[in-house]
Amino acid sequence: MRKFGLIGKTLHHSFSKSFFTEFFEKEKIDADYSNYELKEISDITPLFDSKSISGLNVTIPYKQSIIPFLDELSDEAKSIGAVNVVQFNNGKIIGHNSDAFGFHQSIKPFLTNLHERALIIGTGGASKAVEYVFKSLGIDTISISRNPIGEKQFSYTDINHHMLNACKVIVHCTPVGTFPNENDVIPFPFEFLTKDHLVVDLIYNPEKTKFLQLAQEHGATILNGQSMLQQQALKAWEIWNK
Repeated sequence: MRKFGLIGKTLHHSFSKSFFTEFFEKEKIDADYSNYELKEISDITPLFDSKSISGLNVTIPYKQSIIPFLDELSDEAKSIGAVNVVQFNNGKIIGHNSDAFGFHQSIKPFLTNLHERALIIGTGGASKAVEYVFKSLGIDTISISRNPIGEKQFSYTDINHHMLNACKVIVHCTPVGTFPNENDVIPFPFEFLTKDHLVVDLIYNPEKTKFLQLAQEHGATILNGQSMLQQQALKAWEIWNK
């Protein structure tokens, strides 16, 4: 039986295990998928040394900190600067990024000519994949961070009517609002949203976060992270079986 799994710090919110378990059963694949909660990324070493794993997914907060533990990066992972898929190939541990593929597949049916600029909330590993996709589509981006650096990053208090009028796509990439803290929400001026806005939250548990609820109440089209999860997971399976 081949073994796969997900590494992260807190994984009770994740649907990856149930997704792959159902996928393996449906496709009659002799494989198992487990969650590996790591207190620190250095705890990955025994898992790598065991040589018993056929492939791994990576989630918060290790998508960037795992990179020094890998032998190689795919071109896409290198460009993005974040890894969410680990492949074991001919004795080498290779980092890939399927988040970009998953996000592109999930958002492309919703994009219109109104979506010339995007506001990305958060600066972690997932946000880097989102930024990469927008760049490939020719969509300008600015980012919101608790500790903004550079001219294209702003603080939460900088979000105003002018910014949201310019950015008709908003993507929330932080874990705020994830189960079991589904009533949590970032500080955001929802009153400036309109029917022309597309608001995406990469969280998929709960299905509709407080952030998405409030955005919808103010007229925006909303999208959660469920489709992205499924698309990136199927891409991961393709990578593991190369």
